[in-house]
Amino acid sequence: MKLELVSFAICPFVQRAVIALKEKQVDFDITYIDLENTPAWFKLISPFGKVPLLKVDNEVLFESAIINEFLDEVYPPVLHPEDPLERAKHRGWIEFGSNLLFEQFKLVLAQDEEAIVQQSEVLGGLFARLVQEVSDGPYFAGARFSLLDAAYAPLFMRYEILKKHREELADLMPSKLDAWGQALLARESVKDSVVDDFEQRFINFGQSKGSFILADA
Repeated sequence: MKLELVSFAICPFVQRAVIALKEKQVDFDITYIDLENTPAWFKLISPFGKVPLLKVDNEVLFESAIINEFLDEVYPPVLHPEDPLERAKHRGWIEFGSNLLFEQFKLVLAQDEEAIVQQSEVLGGLFARLVQEVSDGPYFAGARFSLLDAAYAPLFMRYEILKKHREELADLMPSKLDAWGQALLARESVKDSVVDDFEQRFINFGQSKGSFILADA
């Protein structure tokens, strides 16, 4: 099968699929688009007008969780747990991670100090809930890297950038979560899952949206 990912360069949901593909050492092409000026062909094939899309020969898949489920069914090694109950639990916490990404994005878009404080409290509460589920490491469920880990790596990558511009954010994340994040960010599939100038692109995007945290970056 010929695989092509359609992406926006700083999209965390596309990054999830890239990590899975690299873990499986599957050949694929990637096409970057501007989500604020999408090409006509993209509008025809994206039901929600969002990325990622995965073109599989002449078919198109959308939604990152569904794309990664497909990849895990087709290409070894299997990254989901073998046990059906554990697999279902992982799917639930992947959804929790998606919500965390949206809440983190609200922090990026916060326009003033009050909004930053409020959104930091939201993230702190979500971190406090998540840490109860995380193993002693190095990954979510122990020694084995999973699709769930691939789903959370983009969150930690963006959080590292935000911490550079807001030091107190480091105290918001429990140490067990931070250790998990550092293990993910050290993995080759994660390091190679973004464009070379990702951090600057992320900062530029935030500044273009009036980000208070990234304003002086």
